[in-house]
Amino acid sequence: MNSNKQKYYVVWEGNNSGIFNTWDECKLQTKNYKGAKYKSFTTLKEAEAAYSISYYEYKNSEPKKIDVDPPNYNSISVDAASSGNPGKMEYQGVDTQSKKIIFKQGPYKEATNNIGEFLALVHGLALLKKLKSNQIVYSDSITAISWVKKKKCRTKLIPNKDNKEVFQLIDRAIQWLNTNSYNTKIVKWETKKWGEIPADFGRK
Repeated sequence: MNSNKQKYYVVWEGNNSGIFNTWDECKLQTKNYKGAKYKSFTTLKEAEAAYSISYYEYKNSEPKKIDVDPPNYNSISVDAASSGNPGKMEYQGVDTQSKKIIFKQGPYKEATNNIGEFLALVHGLALLKKLKSNQIVYSDSITAISWVKKKKCRTKLIPNKDNKEVFQLIDRAIQWLNTNSYNTKIVKWETKKWGEIPADFGRK
């Protein structure tokens, strides 16, 4: 095991908040700061997702985990990718076992990865309801899962002409969440146990 593997440190409350690449940088922000809130992550994607919400939202947003090892293959998996944050974004849903693409949308001119993860999750929920499927849906995004549960897209992206279509999709997704009930289980994909989610675009 490589003990020197890169980690990313999120500081929600400290001398300065942000995402830091070394423990020494993190210590500078948290040392002698009473009640500092911070945590390490193994990937930048996880760190960015956690930092996009408050510390308390992060602590309370992790869904209950279904103890399935290996993953439950009676499922679909969703993911998004963006070139820049914000930047061009696309998302997709695949069959978890075969990785066959079930739906794919984009690229959209301007959006964030979190928005894509949110839209992908709602798209998956709507599709499974329409098909009357008993499959579960996997997402590796704590942020997207939190937004879906709260029926809100808490993006910091400012609407403009380049992302007008994306904000229309967000509005439609929120409307669907507010006007539909569903029995589909949303399950956090355990990247540390199972590797990258099958819907991953492979652009790390």
